[in-house]
Amino acid sequence: MTVRSMTVQSTNDDASKLGTGGPHVDDDGVDGGGTEDAEVVGTEVVDADSPVATVVVGDEHAAMRLDAFLAALFSQHSRVRMQDAISTGGASIDGRAATRPSERLKAGACVTIRFPEPARTGPTPENIPLDVIYEDEHLAVVNKPPGMVVHPAKGHWSGTMAGAIQYRFGGVSTVGGPTRPGIVHRLDRDTSGVIVVARNDAAHMKLAAQFERREVEKEYFAIVAGAPRLDRDLIDRPIGAHPYQREKMAIREDHSTARAAQTFYEVTERFDALATVRVLPRTGRTHQIRVHLASVGCPVLCDRLYGGRARLTRGELLRKLDDDTIVLERQALHARRICLVHPTTDERMEFVAPLPADLTAALDAIRQFRSIGR
Repeated sequence: MTVRSMTVQSTNDDASKLGTGGPHVDDDGVDGGGTEDAEVVGTEVVDADSPVATVVVGDEHAAMRLDAFLAALFSQHSRVRMQDAISTGGASIDGRAATRPSERLKAGACVTIRFPEPARTGPTPENIPLDVIYEDEHLAVVNKPPGMVVHPAKGHWSGTMAGAIQYRFGGVSTVGGPTRPGIVHRLDRDTSGVIVVARNDAAHMKLAAQFERREVEKEYFAIVAGAPRLDRDLIDRPIGAHPYQREKMAIREDHSTARAAQTFYEVTERFDALATVRVLPRTGRTHQIRVHLASVGCPVLCDRLYGGRARLTRGELLRKLDDDTIVLERQALHARRICLVHPTTDERMEFVAPLPADLTAALDAIRQFRSIGR
């Protein structure tokens, strides 16, 4: 779809400073930012049913936020859904990926947007067993299994943790929107471990504020491919959208999508061409641990996106090609521990999720077949 001509008029120039509506939860569990209300005065659209649109920014619309500009022009899509589409790689400006909804536009810029799927009313409660580590009337802590998507998204409208949460706890926070009930922060689908659920809006706001202020301590366990050069180190490199692959992030210096990211790691056990590490991310960028470890030459084991392999066989451990017995077939990353302040009692609390069976079995096999000096 191509917009041939248009006029967009801002109805509140200061709205971006004030913000409207509820917070939009992003990957770090923080407020997605302010808004600018705008209305479409007149447009001429070709092929309105197309899932992609391209539009050129006029002089009068320079300096508008990307999300406000698009939401105003295409009012059939909500602001939050436009923000999601932009953040997940659905937008570009002059041919480059644009993943920050707050990016300010320049006159003459060519903006392309792939529209999000129609909004869903929310996950259907599903009777999926949850390993609940802790719960009270304000929050719950769950040990997420590998392979479970946290909230509904394209291609994953059922079998999600959000649906299981709705069934198990009933009323939970609505701050994150209808498809993310109770979700304060996220874990990748194939990452297992501790995740926090807010059971009311007040608790959600206080928990999200802790994430935003970086007061929540998170610890992960990972098995990495390769031999880390240092026993411990702080990786301090910005992360932004990958230049070519929409589903990936990358180390991006001096790029419009780059955001500061810090990850501390410590080697806990070394093997022949493998190691286990304790990881403490100081920020919460999308795929942060996976991108940072890959950047030092030690990607998370079985990380398809950043390590180039999705499974580990016993034959690979033994260096024998005739044994296809699968040892592990998901990324070896586990959210082991989280420490935060209770939103109502102000008590400092720590929650730990034990290593799941698949990672325990993989680690046993690695110790058996890849011990140094074996």
